[in-house]
Amino acid sequence: MNPEQPASQASTALQPIYGQLEKAVLAGDRQQGVEQLIEHLQQQGLYHELFEALKMRMRLRLGLPAAQADRQEKFDEATELELERGLIEACRTVGELFMRQGKIREGWMYLRPVGDREVAAAALAGVEATDENVDQLLEVLLHEGVDIARGFRLVLERLGTCNSITMFESTLAARPRADQQIAARLLVEHVHRELSENLRRDIAKREGSEPTEATIDELLQSRSDLLRDGSYHLDTSHIGSTVRFARVLDDAEPLRLALDLAHYGRRLHPQYQYPGEEPFLDLYPASVAFYQALLGEQVDSGIRYFTRKADAVDQQQYGTVAMEVLIDLLSRCGRHAEALQAYAKRIPVGARIIGIAPTLLQLSQRLGEYEPMLDICKQRDDLLGYAAAILQE
Repeated sequence: MNPEQPASQASTALQPIYGQLEKAVLAGDRQQGVEQLIEHLQQQGLYHELFEALKMRMRLRLGLPAAQADRQEKFDEATELELERGLIEACRTVGELFMRQGKIREGWMYLRPVGDREVAAAALAGVEATDENVDQLLEVLLHEGVDIARGFRLVLERLGTCNSITMFESTLAARPRADQQIAARLLVEHVHRELSENLRRDIAKREGSEPTEATIDELLQSRSDLLRDGSYHLDTSHIGSTVRFARVLDDAEPLRLALDLAHYGRRLHPQYQYPGEEPFLDLYPASVAFYQALLGEQVDSGIRYFTRKADAVDQQQYGTVAMEVLIDLLSRCGRHAEALQAYAKRIPVGARIIGIAPTLLQLSQRLGEYEPMLDICKQRDDLLGYAAAILQE
């Protein structure tokens, strides 16, 4: 029953369908009866019931009883497969209908088993964010990973930079790198735009005309005293967090924005030079070296910086993190053979990498040969790794 409909009206509305079902069954056409039931339930917006009716249609088409009475019923493999396909299609239909109504949680309940996030994202595309539904939208878009870009954009627009950073650390840090890259790019663009606008406004106010330089770094190069007295143009913790999150990025455009933010951070008053974590303890100088290397600028200098860090950072205290950052940087700079050598030299036998560095297999795939990996695995008595390499080769 539709909860918005008075009981008497609902009863009246349901009366014709009873007669239609009875007529169809008496005529020996159960399939026609279930089609009329499906049409009626869809018109009434009774989508939970519609799901059950779609299951009835599927079972009748397979020559089965319309409703499942025995929970332990068993079928042959082909029938089981068709039942599963039918259930997935019913979930898709009902989920999309709920989404179009703006009933996000109900829609996702049916669309989750479908496993097609593009379908869910498309269904949600027509749902406008409001104060009433934004939490449900974020739950599905971000927490369930249906549409990271739209979800994180909503956080930036509605909840602000601070909450976006918290969301990145609490929710997105555990998601795949590709999802992190989507959010990191949006955050970098947002923070860079805010900082650039504030900085340009301050310069125009001081100098009486709009500055002509293109980047934040260029704006500050000719105005070395602008931040000397402890001034800043955006919450400095936001700048630091954004520079840190940007390490997952690969595309040159957002990397240049992250480098620009790091140049600004490096010029901040010492009280705002918040320490990072090794090997980025000196957050902004380390980040400048890292991003410049990724952008093909001063690559050797950047690699030397992180090689020194890999040598100096206490492994007992910090684990393999500094070594992994070096291996990752080498590989992302196209130096896969050097990355393999660094792996063999620096990662202790039996140590489990924490996920910053590519695996031996990934490095070998990028290099396009597996001989170095075979040698490393022999030396480490890594039989499974050796098997993976030789079989891959």
